[in-house]
Amino acid sequence: MSAADALTQKIRGAIPLSEAMRFTIDHLEPGEIRVSAPLEPNINIHGTGFAGSIYSVAILTGWALCTHILDDAGVDAELVVGGAEISYRAPVTSDLECRCGAADDEREAFLAGVRERGKGRLSLEITVGDLPQARLQATFVAIARD
Repeated sequence: MSAADALTQKIRGAIPLSEAMRFTIDHLEPGEIRVSAPLEPNINIHGTGFAGSIYSVAILTGWALCTHILDDAGVDAELVVGGAEISYRAPVTSDLECRCGAADDEREAFLAGVRERGKGRLSLEITVGDLPQARLQATFVAIARD
């Protein structure tokens, strides 16, 4: 099983809504992730992407990347969302597709915070769609487990 498949299953097992949304990690590297969820279970009354689903898939995208960074470095930490703000720019008329990445220095600072101070923060920009149709700015906080 690939790392992307294993992480998809971990998230679907821990967060039941992600299973209903059919959240899937399509591409996973140390500093980059792409995910998708089909439009059909995430549709609104206008036949476009439901804003709550767009937000949820985007948050899960960032959470998954942070989880991967922590797991890959062997860092045991609780991960939470410290804050997030989304901007909806255009309707999503096809499957929800999210992307985000973190540069080497951002990942290292995140991990160093957890290792050295017990808490690390990573701010990410997650885009939805090609335009992008939505953009989420989110800060994720990892707190070292004792």
